[in-house]
Amino acid sequence: MGVTDSDIGMLTVEYERWNKSVSDLREEALKADHVRTGERLMALYDICKGKSATKIRKETGRNPQTIMDWVHRYNYSGKEALLYKRTGAHTPFLKRNRRSY
Repeated sequence: MGVTDSDIGMLTVEYERWNKSVSDLREEALKADHVRTGERLMALYDICKGKSATKIRKETGRNPQTIMDWVHRYNYSGKEALLYKRTGAHTPFLKRNRRSY
């Protein structure tokens, strides 16, 4: 059984708390240094424009709970909470095998 719009209610992005506008979210998404950061900010923009986490899920393949977590993280800590940070995985193959000659 999945999450439905009626289960979650209306998500609210508190962009004004961070002295931002809805259009600022879109601009920051388009200029983001990493595609994942851009995806997260664009999801917030879409929510501000009336899309539900369920609808965004259909467009992105992300779990609605993940999208809701992005909203809560942004509301609590601002844009910095959505910045992509590479964690613990192996170093990419080419960098791992690069040698100085």
